[in-house]
Amino acid sequence: MNLIVAVDRNWAIGKGGDQLVYIPADLKHFKALTTGHPVILGRKTLTTFPGGKPLKGRPNLILSRNPDFAPEGAEVFPDLDALLARAPEDSFVIGGASVYRALLDRCGTAYVTKIEAEYPADCWFPNLDEDPAWETVEESEPMEHEGLPFRYVTYRRIK
Repeated sequence: MNLIVAVDRNWAIGKGGDQLVYIPADLKHFKALTTGHPVILGRKTLTTFPGGKPLKGRPNLILSRNPDFAPEGAEVFPDLDALLARAPEDSFVIGGASVYRALLDRCGTAYVTKIEAEYPADCWFPNLDEDPAWETVEESEPMEHEGLPFRYVTYRRIK
């Protein structure tokens, strides 16, 4: 499995149930990497999507303990075991924080957008730079959106 996440300097990923910042180039990068692959997400993350609807062009596999939660165009799983029994290897874990925590150890590649700023936050992603199980294998040149520098960093789990 893969994961994709945008983090600030402190590895923060969100506040109040939403992303810290929206960068158009990063949204295109996300779409390019995940289109055609299943995405794994939690119910709360789904609510941040346009119209609260599943992403088009990819199967949406959603973790939710709510048995009445059944969004059109998505498959809902009540627990991790049920999800893992159906999730293909080429799936992308896309959030939120509890879903990342639950599946990080099952991922082999992490696509991280590093935003060179600090934001108020209430959820974080583990710092892969400090985790000996991960190594950087690719890093883009710095980019900028409205004065905000960012770059893409690809990590691989060390076997």
